[in-house]
Amino acid sequence: MESILEAVKRNTKGKNEARRLRVAGKIPAIVYGAQKAGDQPAPESVAVDPKPFLRILHSASGLNTLITLKVQGGTDSTVLVRQVQLDPVSNHPLHADFYRVNMDRQIRVTVPVVLRGESRGVKQDGGVLDFVHREIEVETLPANIPDSIEVDITDLGIGDAIHVRDVAASAAWLPVSDPDMMLVHIVTIKVVEEVAPAAAVAGAEGAVAAPAAAPAGGAAEPEVIKKGKTDKEGDAKADDKKK
Repeated sequence: MESILEAVKRNTKGKNEARRLRVAGKIPAIVYGAQKAGDQPAPESVAVDPKPFLRILHSASGLNTLITLKVQGGTDSTVLVRQVQLDPVSNHPLHADFYRVNMDRQIRVTVPVVLRGESRGVKQDGGVLDFVHREIEVETLPANIPDSIEVDITDLGIGDAIHVRDVAASAAWLPVSDPDMMLVHIVTIKVVEEVAPAAAVAGAEGAVAAPAAAPAGGAAEPEVIKKGKTDKEGDAKADDKKK
């Protein structure tokens, strides 16, 4: 996806200038990098309007959106967002870094993973889906950056997993993350039921204990606690009961 963003060249720099721009409703930014092989342009200070910039950040392609930066009083460039500094309280952008891209040179970007389908291990067997890594790094030309990478989990049963090596490469991009990096797997959770101990039997063997006085608000009910336990914890409780 490609967008157009207008910017104004800044001739002054520094914290005071950046503060003045923010008060005026602008976001200070810097543009660096080479558009063509052999070029060594100096970094360029600019200011952008927050509304169209936020629309780009919140789009499907997000930080991977290819932007035509039209600089008033400067040089137009094709850029990607390198970094955004956010206010810790309002989460509003305070500063942005753009870098120029060479459309003929491969670059590496991080792309979100999107799961497609419903795992049979979850649907039929009661398993739980564990989404371990939600992004993959890929190598591609700037014009071919995907918005996301779909991973089909329909056939995953309990204990099955999908790794980076299982993701089919596209003609437009190549995964470069660790091939053994796990993206998603289906796990099962063992649940042990614990029943509260019965009331102690009073008197001689065979005697029936007198019913305990019911607490205010009604008769007491046996408490059943369901809690996920590891095998070791379950064995330890069994040993304690034998003692």
